[in-house]
Amino acid sequence: MHMKIGITYDLKASVPAGTDLPDDFQEEFDSPATIEAIAAVLRDAGHEPVFLGDGPEMLRRLLADPVDLVFNIAEGYGVSRSREARVPAVLEMLGIPYTGSDPLTLTTTLDKDCARRLVRSHGGLTPWGAVWEPGEDPAAWVARHTMPYPVIVKPAWEGSSKGIRGKCVVDTAADLLAALVARADQRQPLLVEEYIEGEELTVGILGNAPPRILGILRVVPTRVSSRFVYSLEVKRNYADHVRYECPPQLPAEQLAAVERAALLAYRCLGCRDVARIDFRLRDGLPYFLEVNPLPGLNPETSDLVILSTKSGLDHAGLIRGILDAALRRATRLDIPPRSNS
Repeated sequence: MHMKIGITYDLKASVPAGTDLPDDFQEEFDSPATIEAIAAVLRDAGHEPVFLGDGPEMLRRLLADPVDLVFNIAEGYGVSRSREARVPAVLEMLGIPYTGSDPLTLTTTLDKDCARRLVRSHGGLTPWGAVWEPGEDPAAWVARHTMPYPVIVKPAWEGSSKGIRGKCVVDTAADLLAALVARADQRQPLLVEEYIEGEELTVGILGNAPPRILGILRVVPTRVSSRFVYSLEVKRNYADHVRYECPPQLPAEQLAAVERAALLAYRCLGCRDVARIDFRLRDGLPYFLEVNPLPGLNPETSDLVILSTKSGLDHAGLIRGILDAALRRATRLDIPPRSNS
């Protein structure tokens, strides 16, 4: 069936830089090459891609010429835990089906502390954590908490390792205080979380009813490090810092435990169609870190694409799989694609 499929996204070049913004403020946004790669897959499948972007221009385009379905990878801009939910909320108001999770899930998962609390309430294992709110006296906050040092400091409402830099793991109250002060430039709450020494794993999940594990990717540092962090610096130069192992060379029972933990998180957080879920494996136990229901889809560099390709599903197959999952879900919910005819 031929459809007009809109693509919603935020491009790095489309957001004006500000002198008061951290250098990683556009880290989650996409390149034109990523958008064109998705469009090429849609064309090859017989559909007509429509470049919608985000914000007011997206609204104008949708109102002037509605599409049948939207392939959504828009991250939203600014500092808000609901920024990823804006596009799906608009699409639901307009009655346009879309790929991916709904506004509630996108808001819940962007707030790392909210997500970890929900996963833990369903029996998932999470590190100890506490949230420092902007405006709180950092010294008083540190003094009030008993920390299981070492701890890692990260922005509570971000993805793509934004704000997670090389010096984010600390061992003392003095170092934690310095880290809170330094990361205040993120203009949002900071999650202080127990640092789990163990294997860095990310799990790809595709589909619904039931969702299936695409694969597990192990991120292995190529340089000796007592405390590896999959930080922004590492991700920006991943070829020099890590190698990707898929499937991980780990005992089968540990991989099975990771898969169970990933599916639990996917379901209890209400993820749809696709997600990538991060864990640390310590003593054979998977500790949930976070879930990305809008995973990067760059055909060369995104973790989910690397994972999927190593597991036997190439970039085009992954994009088609996401689209098929959304269409099957829309059919089950009796929400047919819009027709312009």
